[in-house]
Amino acid sequence: MEKKNAWLSYTAAELKKLEKLNSEYIDFISTAKTERLAVAESIRLAEAAGYRNLEDIVKNNETVKPGDKIYAAHMKKTLALFQIGTEPMENGMNILGAHIDSPRIDVKQVPFYEDTEFAYLDTHYYGGIKKYQWVALPLAVYGVIVKKDGTVVNVALGDKPGDPALGITDLLPHLAQDQMKKGAANVIEGEDLNLLIGSKPLKGEEKDGVKAAMLKFFKEEYGVEEEDFISAELEIVPAGAAREYGLDRSMVMGYGQDDRVCGFTSLKAVLDVKKVARTAVCLLTDKEEIGSVGATGAHSYFFENAVAEIMNAMGVNDNLKVRRALQHSRMLSSDVSAAYDPIYPGVMERKNSAYFGHGVCFNKFTGARGKSGSNDANAEYIADLRRIMDDNKVAYQTAELGRVDQGGGGTIAYISAQYGMEVIDSGVPVLSMHAPWEICSKSDIYEAKKAYEVFLKFA
Repeated sequence: MEKKNAWLSYTAAELKKLEKLNSEYIDFISTAKTERLAVAESIRLAEAAGYRNLEDIVKNNETVKPGDKIYAAHMKKTLALFQIGTEPMENGMNILGAHIDSPRIDVKQVPFYEDTEFAYLDTHYYGGIKKYQWVALPLAVYGVIVKKDGTVVNVALGDKPGDPALGITDLLPHLAQDQMKKGAANVIEGEDLNLLIGSKPLKGEEKDGVKAAMLKFFKEEYGVEEEDFISAELEIVPAGAAREYGLDRSMVMGYGQDDRVCGFTSLKAVLDVKKVARTAVCLLTDKEEIGSVGATGAHSYFFENAVAEIMNAMGVNDNLKVRRALQHSRMLSSDVSAAYDPIYPGVMERKNSAYFGHGVCFNKFTGARGKSGSNDANAEYIADLRRIMDDNKVAYQTAELGRVDQGGGGTIAYISAQYGMEVIDSGVPVLSMHAPWEICSKSDIYEAKKAYEVFLKFA
């Protein structure tokens, strides 16, 4: 059973829409390289579309009614957007859930050190990365440093025009005989992923003069002391903007497409959809790459609390009805899938793989081996989604994450499914997933946005 390549079906008008969406997407992922930046940019776009902060509604004791557009943010790293439908929320919501964190390298709390007149930032990697991919390429630093008085200092280094390059060094091949005998997981050790930031000592400093020069830079540039890094969140990501990929410009190459490609298309869908029956929701979460833990991960009660606050503002102060609203909901866990790569056919199963240009991908289950850790969507739910997609001419495909027993992966689907709601994984196929630069098809990005919008209207 083969699906046609969606590129062959587009009219000139559709191609124009496709290119416009992808242009906006390239701008988004070039700007929103961390979860904090993704939330800030999403809020900017939401407020421009008429969304209001839930905190203001609660503080002013305002009433929420059908048609209202509301957003709720938590710790500046997770976000939920609600377009209130005409049906009671107790009947359930249509939810798009994506994560906006991506694999990266984090700066440690005591990061500065000098060795042989080189100054470094000490680091700890975040999420599933191939460590050897992160050396010998330009990197950027983004994040915040919070002083004891509560002052928040925003940091952005290595990405602006005129910024110096930063990076992690690698061993020259002439001396790498022992290194090359190691397994790929250990070619670069985690403790060696340290960011080289300077080599010129500060005059008058006899000991650790280069480190002193770097501390002087941060003092002059950002007004912070070394001890302020104890309360900092600094993330190291690839430097440079996302770009069109391929001589035909049919693809997008950029950092963090897992999963900001689904975060962006989900966000666009909820911002663009008009007058829904069931309340339409876009949920953008943090910490998926390390198990969806903590106050900003999908395991937290943030989303449930936001639903309860909104229902209370609608005059429904009943915990049972909040639980019914969650149980009666339907969700697309919008997360990427592994695209079939003909360079590595041995890890994929051809007829159950996702292909570039064949549309949004539905994964009935994820998990590992015997579906461990998986949400497994009901056949009845999948049948409804097939009907919705076909009726609205959305290109879609189904897939599994590689061969049985080859590996596996997970998403936030199983967490939301704990409420009893219908959930299935759906997203954009990706090549070079978790690499510093990932690749997606423009066509699949376009079809994902279409799929998410019709889901919000018709599910």
